[in-house]
Amino acid sequence: MTAPPASTRPVVAFDLDGTLVDTAPDLLDALDLVLAPHNIPPVNRDEARNMIGGGARLLIVRALKSEGVALPDAEVEAMTKRFIAHYADNIAVGSRPFPGLLEALDRLSAKGVSLAVCTNKLEHLARLLLDALDLTERFSVITGADTYPRSKPDPLPLVSTIAAAGGSAAQAIMVGDSITDVLTARATGVPVVAVSFGYTETPAAELGADALIHHFDELERAVDALLARPAA
Repeated sequence: MTAPPASTRPVVAFDLDGTLVDTAPDLLDALDLVLAPHNIPPVNRDEARNMIGGGARLLIVRALKSEGVALPDAEVEAMTKRFIAHYADNIAVGSRPFPGLLEALDRLSAKGVSLAVCTNKLEHLARLLLDALDLTERFSVITGADTYPRSKPDPLPLVSTIAAAGGSAAQAIMVGDSITDVLTARATGVPVVAVSFGYTETPAAELGADALIHHFDELERAVDALLARPAA
């Protein structure tokens, strides 16, 4: 099969943390590091996974709130800087792609789908992580929370990411793990696939996505079905 020109290719844009990669081990280690000086014990891994997804500062704020600790904004900002510095130096110690991801990406690429990353992780951290896991070259575009003036769930990042990948909303799909990703897709006017293995306080089945997958082996079929749907 000959791949279509980039300008006519469908685009699948992925969230990163909890969607492409299980980053919880390294993110929560960094979180423990910045919480420890405030006499906060290591976070419960199962519970804290669902705090991930809004960036480093929000993760810290959520953890503090869960412990009933209130700190001045200046201290939270200082903690965020320490978090990012430590995390950047230890970004792929325990983080790994979710099972079946590489094969799923290969299958979509073979069909001529343009793959992109649209995350609320800072762009330089997203690139560091993807570089460390040898994933960068699989994506035509990688955008983060600071790439554009606004971050998800504002539609600007997804609209711009799709355009940069050579596509349009009429032939694009978002894949994510949280309500932020679903709201972003809805605001952009594209269908969304939710993964059940990510980080979300609301069960993935209740996010209102157009399709739900439990393993990346199911992604190709979900993408094919959504791209084949007539436009609303």
